[in-house]
Amino acid sequence: MIFTEFRFLAFFAVVLAVHWALPRNRPRKVWLLLASYAFYAAWDWRFLSLILGSTVLDYFVGRRLDGAALSEGARKRWVSLSVIGNLGILSAFKYFHFFADSALALLEALGFHADPLTIRIILPVGISFYTFQTMSYSLDVYRRKMRATHDILDLALFVGFFPQLVAGPIVRAREFIPQLARRRARSDVRFRPYLLLFLAGFFKKACVSDNIVGVVDRYFADPASYDALSTWIAVLLYTIQIYCDFSGYSDIAIATAGFLGYTLCENFAFPYFSGSIQDLWRRWHISLSSWLRDYLYIPLGGSRGGKLFRYRNLMLTMLLGGLWHGAAWTFVIWGAIHGALLVGQRAMSGAGISLEGI
Repeated sequence: MIFTEFRFLAFFAVVLAVHWALPRNRPRKVWLLLASYAFYAAWDWRFLSLILGSTVLDYFVGRRLDGAALSEGARKRWVSLSVIGNLGILSAFKYFHFFADSALALLEALGFHADPLTIRIILPVGISFYTFQTMSYSLDVYRRKMRATHDILDLALFVGFFPQLVAGPIVRAREFIPQLARRRARSDVRFRPYLLLFLAGFFKKACVSDNIVGVVDRYFADPASYDALSTWIAVLLYTIQIYCDFSGYSDIAIATAGFLGYTLCENFAFPYFSGSIQDLWRRWHISLSSWLRDYLYIPLGGSRGGKLFRYRNLMLTMLLGGLWHGAAWTFVIWGAIHGALLVGQRAMSGAGISLEGI
């Protein structure tokens, strides 16, 4: 079920009507959790077990991390359990074939014969998003940036909330869970701005992106058959298609949550008007770029240390960010290119050369 399908509109109409008809906060949360699981089960109900597993894992990890009696060593072991568990799920379902096929290609390049693996693993929809969300909850509790929730319903709704479950934005627990503490009043919801945002997102996704994608796919299926002008047109259309697809979906997600009385973070801020590659990453997929900054780049050392140390941290972050987008070497290369561009801008800025506006 995707946001531009008629069945989603019917589904959301029922969810919205029942949500505001319920008089108390807890029944509303139970209703939204059930609706969220039904939304996900419409794709494949079997993979609900992964969402439930991540939720239960981080609930107990969070409760243990919040205990005053734990030593620092014990706290590290508990947060490691969350990181290993969530990344293990993500790796098994998203990257198994990537690593297996890469190992097979390496062995063959070295002259060894190896039979290809015949295991085919289905990629659960949204797994890259909800594993990052639930893992960041335990990391924030570990860093004492928030207290662990004692209500598993709140954590389950944070992880499984259907507007952002499949394609983001990647929501932070310390921003969303406090919103669950009180009953939302319908009078507090700005329905008109959210309706305009919903319609704008729907137009970008259904009217622009979904109509361009066929043209773009035909070109990239056989680029050698087209001339230079067609190549430029296809690349231009692809930049429009990917932006309208992703930002349109995010707009609908933010608006849908807003109709229910909850606020999600902005995810795109006119990225194609950026003045530099660094500015682009402040505007494009903001929830992911800020997640990578806070939970990967800064823990690696961030901007501390010498120039080479900082550039290494930046390259590692972008390489892993590229791999997050897809399990293929093309995404790793894409991350390497963006990392190199960011390093280049940092180096030139350090030399007093400004690239703003180029």
